[in-house]
Amino acid sequence: MAEVIKMPRLSDTMEEGTVAKWHVSVGDSISDGDLLAEIETDKATMEFESYEEGTLLHIGIEEGESAPVDSVLVILGEKGEDISGLLSGDESATKEEPKEEEADTSDVEESSKQSVAEEDSSTSSKSQKETTEDDGGRLKVSPLARKMAEDKGIDLNQVEGSGDGGRIVKRDIEDYKPSSQPEKQQHTPTAGDSYDEQPVSQMRKTIARRLSNSKFTAPHFYLTMEITMDKALEVRKSINAAEDVKISVNDMIVKACAVALKQHPAINSSWMGDTIRQNHNINIGVAVAVDEGLLVPVVRNADQKGFKTIGEEVKEFAAKARDKKLQPSDWEGNTFTISNLGMFGIDEFTAIINPPDACILAIGGVKEVPVVRDGSLKVGNVMKVTLSCDHRIVDGVTGAKFLQTVKSMLEDPMRMLL
Repeated sequence: MAEVIKMPRLSDTMEEGTVAKWHVSVGDSISDGDLLAEIETDKATMEFESYEEGTLLHIGIEEGESAPVDSVLVILGEKGEDISGLLSGDESATKEEPKEEEADTSDVEESSKQSVAEEDSSTSSKSQKETTEDDGGRLKVSPLARKMAEDKGIDLNQVEGSGDGGRIVKRDIEDYKPSSQPEKQQHTPTAGDSYDEQPVSQMRKTIARRLSNSKFTAPHFYLTMEITMDKALEVRKSINAAEDVKISVNDMIVKACAVALKQHPAINSSWMGDTIRQNHNINIGVAVAVDEGLLVPVVRNADQKGFKTIGEEVKEFAAKARDKKLQPSDWEGNTFTISNLGMFGIDEFTAIINPPDACILAIGGVKEVPVVRDGSLKVGNVMKVTLSCDHRIVDGVTGAKFLQTVKSMLEDPMRMLL
């Protein structure tokens, strides 16, 4: 009997995937464990192996195309087996859609039944939508409604579904009032305009969704502090002269934050809605830039690791991120995040909190500047850091005390070695 293999959920935030490359063709004999395809998720491109055996009878998603999680990826079965029933079942939602138009104009009885269903669903649309989102991790949307929403630039997460089980249908898009949602920007090119348009990658879609949600739901406030880095640079130089593995200023910052988080557990927390989760493990996400966006691999239990171990892990993560070989275990579980643009000549900046963290620390570059010490003007190495805080979890004084501890660790780094 034919078996359907669907688009898998390869990360906790994945809602759709793109088939980057097929390694099989229709008619091939497939065994359990055979490599089927390379699938681009929001974080990495991952190999997907078959968990069924049989002849490949159908490919549901062409190379380079995207589809939601649980869409038909391939169908396996006996050679020559009739799979028209499975294919028609997969297309049934599309074929049903025109009935919405008919019901609006001619089918009075169906409209009456629909009105009752709408009345019942309106009282519980919120709970239905929550159930729909939890069940399988994505909204139920008719194909026509999805196409209409894309054309109008409507975020389907903002639409209440009035169909069966909270399903979003055509009338929901027609009736949607985008009063609180910015309109999709339209640009009509004039004569002589030249430009390129590229499809949005899964990674960039997820960055846009997660950080937009963070920025507009978490009340951010920012704390900036200057840190004198003279002693930190001296210790780094001494360690690098004696060790085979070279450490960076960023490695020292990760360690300083880990020690400070141990002393200020409120910073190492997450907003859970009805509760605030105070995390016991100190897992620091380190933002890594790649061509398509930003990845945040996690240094786990950073408070228990030295400069050398932290440096080795960060370098390994950076290489895997560039090669799109990070695994879910590499980027999940962060409790605090660091974003460093100092190496690009940035003096200071503010970063958007990486959910579910309470804070993110933005690191500027180390600069030689004139400083006054003991009444004398001298040249000092100074670095500016800015802590973005979620005010639902962290207050100003709490954030300031955390930064004071980070400052004290970096200005006297030998304390981190105790």
